[in-house]
Amino acid sequence: MDINDKLKQHLHEAMKHIERMEAAQRALSRLYPLDQKKLESLSPGDMDKLDVLAFRFAKLQDLLGSKIFREYLAILEFPIEGKNFFALLKELDKEKIVDIDIWSEFRAVRNSISHDYPYDNSEKIDAINYLIENVNYLTNLVGRIKDNFETHQQRN
Repeated sequence: MDINDKLKQHLHEAMKHIERMEAAQRALSRLYPLDQKKLESLSPGDMDKLDVLAFRFAKLQDLLGSKIFREYLAILEFPIEGKNFFALLKELDKEKIVDIDIWSEFRAVRNSISHDYPYDNSEKIDAINYLIENVNYLTNLVGRIKDNFETHQQRN
């Protein structure tokens, strides 16, 4: 499978994560903004939706960081061999694909929602609210890569 096919496949996978995240986001919108009282009174179904949101977000961020960013830059003929992740992010930032500061915020959110700290939910609540508020950023990021990739393919 060549790099173009790999990127197509990974973008398709990314869209599945986005669809499920957006569905969970819509279902949870009535609880937004989440607070301690709402968190403690969540139904099992709402807890499942929060789990889906967190899981799909983590999977999407991993997919972007480990595969899509590298494949996309390789297709644009950016030299990726031996480059660390931050160098790739800087190039993506320069190309107006991703904002490094926002990506860093998403990394912090991921760390907050991936750990269960029963004694302190405030950080987790803030992270979930941030995620619910900003899912569209990830959707748009994937959309920009997909659009640019399709344009690149039409030219070649």
